[in-house]
Amino acid sequence: METIKIEKKLCTCCMDAHEVKIVREKDHTIFKRVMVEYEAVYEYCDRADEYLETGEMISQNDLAMKNAYRIAMKLLTAQQISDIRKKYQITQNDLAKLLGWGEKTITRYESHQVQDMAHDTILRKIDADPEWFLAILEERRNCFPEMAYLKYHNAALQVFEGDRDKYLRKSILAQYAKYCHAELCNGGMNVNLDKVVDVIRYYANSGRVISLYKVKLMQLLWFADFLSYKRRQSSMMGLVYTALPMGAVPIAHRSIINLKGISYEEIEYEDKTGYRFIGDQNGSYPFLSDEDKHLLDIVIEVCGSDTKDQIVKRMHRERAYQETKLNDIISYQFAQDLFIDEVP
Repeated sequence: METIKIEKKLCTCCMDAHEVKIVREKDHTIFKRVMVEYEAVYEYCDRADEYLETGEMISQNDLAMKNAYRIAMKLLTAQQISDIRKKYQITQNDLAKLLGWGEKTITRYESHQVQDMAHDTILRKIDADPEWFLAILEERRNCFPEMAYLKYHNAALQVFEGDRDKYLRKSILAQYAKYCHAELCNGGMNVNLDKVVDVIRYYANSGRVISLYKVKLMQLLWFADFLSYKRRQSSMMGLVYTALPMGAVPIAHRSIINLKGISYEEIEYEDKTGYRFIGDQNGSYPFLSDEDKHLLDIVIEVCGSDTKDQIVKRMHRERAYQETKLNDIISYQFAQDLFIDEVP
């Protein structure tokens, strides 16, 4: 028994005014055929050696018991549900409305009712994926007053932008999951997005890579990975490349260039948009070894001054590209024939 505080009051156990202890006690019970242990709060009269629950304590202890059950069953606790709702600045009733549930469902989940597994899964999805929240909100926009809609939309956008890099990485890694054990696809290592960011920054900061637009960057990444595989029997970044008309392009390339730490400016042409990658003047590359930098310097020495057309022609001369069908994965087995590996 742990004493939380002592109050002088009329004790309803012995019907006398004296100091009454508010105590925390380990308790246990069976709920839905599961034995749960939880911390309950009581008033304790040491004169009568009796415990008493006020109305507030009954509600508090009931919630503690049900949260213990939730934890045992790997369900969200009432507080976690409340935190999800507050993250999106949405009311209990409106969250229930958004999800197509009964009006008081969330209110009950945050107080006395234990959610089922199906609803728990949906709440976890909402918590983990603000983009999904935004999609549902857009579908049900007419269910809310405009001011409420804008409030929830802006809150979700802030959550999404705040964790954008995390969601982006998760999406990229999902696309690479099936290549985890395919050495000839990934060069013998799983994709390392921290290294990818540092490699792109290294190229952009070098001062020796001219006109670093997207097509050229994609080829420079390929040369780095394949040179690393030839020299060290392991790719540098673990990227998986497909053969496209302009050359080698890593899977998820559109997402990769938007990773946090990579900077580029968009340049509008008559019929398309160009992406020119720019340096950040930060000379720290925590995920690159000295050997990594040496290999990147070789790539820069050979290809850094290439124009887009020149590096595309260079790529088209590689056996790896010539013997791979368009849109197929380029096998790392061709690294042994890499032309770029002429610099010591």
